[in-house]
Amino acid sequence: MATDAVAVAPERSNGPTPRRRMSRQERQNLVTGLLFISPWIIGFLAFLVYPFYETIRLSFTKYNGIRDPEWIGLDNYRTMATDDLFWKVLFNTLYYTGLAVPVGVVAAMLMALCMNQNVREQPIYRAILYLPSIIPVFALSFVFLNLMDPTYGIVNRLMVDIGLPNINWFGDPAYGKIAFVILAQFGAGQAALIFLAGLKGIPQHLYEAASIDGAGNLRKFWNITLPMMTPIILYDLILGLSLGIQIFTQVVILTSPPGSPVNSNLMYVNYIYGLVFRDFRSGYASALALVLFLITVVLALVIFRWSRSWVNYETV
Repeated sequence: MATDAVAVAPERSNGPTPRRRMSRQERQNLVTGLLFISPWIIGFLAFLVYPFYETIRLSFTKYNGIRDPEWIGLDNYRTMATDDLFWKVLFNTLYYTGLAVPVGVVAAMLMALCMNQNVREQPIYRAILYLPSIIPVFALSFVFLNLMDPTYGIVNRLMVDIGLPNINWFGDPAYGKIAFVILAQFGAGQAALIFLAGLKGIPQHLYEAASIDGAGNLRKFWNITLPMMTPIILYDLILGLSLGIQIFTQVVILTSPPGSPVNSNLMYVNYIYGLVFRDFRSGYASALALVLFLITVVLALVIFRWSRSWVNYETV
């Protein structure tokens, strides 16, 4: 007598799936991969993780760089709260960064738009616009110092010829940080290349559709170019924040002593440098460095949070 066969599904276990052991070949591949990236791992641990740990540890000590650190708890941070020079250099740095970063975004966008023009001499124009950004900062600072000199500088002579006052850029507390902002724009060519790549990635059919609707160049830029470029603008803001808040070389070369007059141009990193190598207060300098790191992180998080309202990640 024939009977119907009934297929019984195997029972499924609700427990965790047992972890599969790596084969010999997989283990060899893992070891080989770790060996290849070991220089980076060693560098990451030696030049980032360990210094960061030491900075945190020393920030709670009194340390002159020679004798053993003396644990003092939160005294460095209490000193910071009453240190007038700390608040002054913090203001100077944030003031400079708050001007240089948005101005740099505008300068990079304008340069990228110029680089994107369809003209016969396009490669030459791109090279000319990009060239200042590859000049070392210290060399560019020396050139800038001569250009902006109130006695024989070309820029000041031109200003006087057109009826503007002769400004002592680095001797007047009101203009020093503005001069640093102007100098920073000579490096906008690097960001301009990134903006140019973003412009090349915008679909051309959007501009064609806008032309059919009768949109002009300004309207195309405002409604198409700018929204499509917002992710790159966000990237440039974060990068500019990180670089701007660490300004150092320009201050050393363009002001003597660094930060003069009356510390109106003294920046945060220059203050830390002076504490370590002139005043031998490495413990207090470590506390300042840690605070600078926290300020940078907080500002970056604020920018990311703010970017949710204006950055467009959609592509058409």
